[in-house]
Amino acid sequence: MDLFKAIEERKSTRAYLERSLEREVIERLLHLATRSPSAINLQPWEFIVVSGEERKRLSRMLVKLLRERKATCGPSVKEPLPLYFKRRQKDLLESIAPLLPEGAVFQEFINEGSCNFYGAPTAIILTIDHAFSSRHFTDIGITMGWFMLAAHAMGLGTCPIGIIYPFQNEIKENLNIPDRKEIVASMAVGYPDPEASVNRARSGRVPVSDIVKWRG
Repeated sequence: MDLFKAIEERKSTRAYLERSLEREVIERLLHLATRSPSAINLQPWEFIVVSGEERKRLSRMLVKLLRERKATCGPSVKEPLPLYFKRRQKDLLESIAPLLPEGAVFQEFINEGSCNFYGAPTAIILTIDHAFSSRHFTDIGITMGWFMLAAHAMGLGTCPIGIIYPFQNEIKENLNIPDRKEIVASMAVGYPDPEASVNRARSGRVPVSDIVKWRG
């Protein structure tokens, strides 16, 4: 697939077939993702691949923790957001809400769906060593982007998942991740369910003119 086409077409997938992902496919995706650049080539990313019953067990634990702590998906902010950011968030809600399964409540669908990796057969947990500062989270974001574009080019769906961050101590214990590793983010990956209406949702993007300042 043409790179420009993949960039234009790729969107988050929130419903998956039960079909499992072959190990060779995941290894190919990881190979492509780790071709991405990183600051002075430190390649600080590490990946935990969780599939099958292990993924389902992890999700049951996450949903339980979510309900107990009344956690919710939302922007991680230090102060109230300006209105223009809130409009972008509203755009996402309005693109998804009409396409949800009958009877589904938007916030519950997003919260518990995220903890369940939207039913994807495989979850990817990305970690970084405590030796690195948060500046290297940028490297993690870049490799995630490359992973998701490669997955789209291979006919797969993905969705980045951030809500698991507050539960990292429990996740590390559950998956035997060393204490010195910090969980940064995660992704759902699998074959999109073509019959699921929610997979038709596509959030908008603001014009480039709204976010660019030119000098010189």
